[in-house]
Amino acid sequence: MTRRSLLQLAPTAVAAAQSLPKATGRIQPRPSKEIAASPISIGFETLDRKMFDPERCYPHLAQTGVKWARCQTGWARTETRRGEYDFAWLDAVVDSLRAIGIQPWFNLGYGNTLYTPGPKHWSAVGWAPLNSEEARQAWVRYVEKIGARYANRVTHYELWNEPNIAGFWQPEKPDPGRYVDLVKLTAPALRKAVPGSVLIGGSFAGIPLDYIRGCFEAGLGDIVDKISYHPYRFVPEEFYDAEIRALRAIVARFKPGMPLWQGENGAPSTNNSSGAISTREWNEVLQAKWLLRRLLTDLSLGIEVTSYFQTVDMVNYVSVAGQTGTTNTKGVLRGHDYTPKVSYYALQNLCALFDSETVAADFVPRLTSPSRDVETLAVRTATFSRRGFPILAYWYPADLQAGWQTRRVELSLWTGAARLERPALVDLLTGLVYRVELPLKDAPLQDYPVLLTNESVVS
Repeated sequence: MTRRSLLQLAPTAVAAAQSLPKATGRIQPRPSKEIAASPISIGFETLDRKMFDPERCYPHLAQTGVKWARCQTGWARTETRRGEYDFAWLDAVVDSLRAIGIQPWFNLGYGNTLYTPGPKHWSAVGWAPLNSEEARQAWVRYVEKIGARYANRVTHYELWNEPNIAGFWQPEKPDPGRYVDLVKLTAPALRKAVPGSVLIGGSFAGIPLDYIRGCFEAGLGDIVDKISYHPYRFVPEEFYDAEIRALRAIVARFKPGMPLWQGENGAPSTNNSSGAISTREWNEVLQAKWLLRRLLTDLSLGIEVTSYFQTVDMVNYVSVAGQTGTTNTKGVLRGHDYTPKVSYYALQNLCALFDSETVAADFVPRLTSPSRDVETLAVRTATFSRRGFPILAYWYPADLQAGWQTRRVELSLWTGAARLERPALVDLLTGLVYRVELPLKDAPLQDYPVLLTNESVVS
C-alpha cells in the first residue's frame, strides 16, 4: 500500500465519516537524522538468527523518525568456534543504524551450543548459560568482548529476554532468583568495559508482578538502572494503566524513580502470522491502529522509551523450537519485498510529532456526546504540549476485531490549556490535517488516535 492509497482508506479516515472541510495539509515525515531526540524505538531483533536482510531496511528506517533500535546481539552467531569472535555482522548493523540517526540498544542473549548443549536450533534461542561453570565463564568472556568493542557506540544494554517464561529460560524452569544470578554475573563485566553504561533489567514477558517482585527481592534493583517489559495484548489499553501503577509501586519500594521501558510489543498484519496475539483476525489497517494506540498510550503514561516490534516481517520464523516454516507479520515492512505497510506511515506520523519537543501537559479537555451513543468516560484521552500549544489525543479503546463505526463527540476548549489560534484535527492514521472551528460539535471518534491541536504544530 502506497501513501496515496493510504489516504483513500475510507471509511477509516476522519473526513470520510464527518462533514469536515477539505484537508488543509498533511503531516510531513521527518528523517531520523533531523530529530534530536525521541522516546520512540523500533525493533531490529532476530538478526541473531539471520531472520531478515538489514541492508534492505535502512533506507526505509532512515525516514521513520525513530531514534532508537533494539538489537539482539547473538552470542551463537558471534562465537562459532571456542574463543574466536566475529563481530563483523553486528558492526555493520550498529554503524548503519547510527549513520541514519538511530541509536542501537542491545539485548544480550542467548545461549551457545558450544557451551549449552540441548537447543534445537544453532542460535540457542532462550538457553541460559548457567548450566555449568564453563558456560558461565564463556558467557562473561563474551560480554566482556562485546562491551569493549561497542563501548563508544552503544551504552544501553538489556540483560536477557523474557526470563519469566519457559521458552526463554531453558533448560531450567523460570525463577526470579536464577535470573538475578545471571544479571549479577553479567553486570560487572559491562560496568567495567563500558563506562557510563546503562543496564536494563527484566525484559519481562507481560507484566508478571509476582515474578518482578521476586527479582527485586533478590537484588535486581541494586544492579540495573531501568526496567523493561513486553505487554502483548489484543486491546493495547486493557488493564494496562492498573498494571503500570502496580509495577511502579513495586519499583518504588525498592528503587524509587527507576524509569520504565516498554521494550517489545507488536501486532500482526495478517491472519496467518506466527508469534504473540496472532490468533485473531488481522489486517494492515488494524495493525496500524494497534501501533498508534500502544505507543501513544505509553507516551501518555510517561514510559521513558517505547519500542514497536518490529521493522520487517520475519519469514520462516525461528522460535525456541527452531524454524517454524511460518511468517511473523509484525513488521512495518513486508517480508517478501520490504515495502512499507500502513503501519509504517502511521509510525512516521507519530514520530514527526512526538519527539522530545512534545511533553506531557496537564489540562482537562471538554468532550461530550450530544447523541448519547458514546460512553464518554470510556474515551481515552492524552494531553501534551508542543511549541507552546496543547495537543489533545483522543480515541475509543475498542476491541479492534469487533468492528468500529465512527461515533461523534463534541470538543471544546479546555480548562488550563493555551488558546488555539488555528484549531486543527490531525488524523494519525492517514496524516491528514483539517482546519476546524471550536467548539467542534461533530468531531469524529475513532478506534485510533485523532489529535486536536494548533495547525502550526504540524506545519
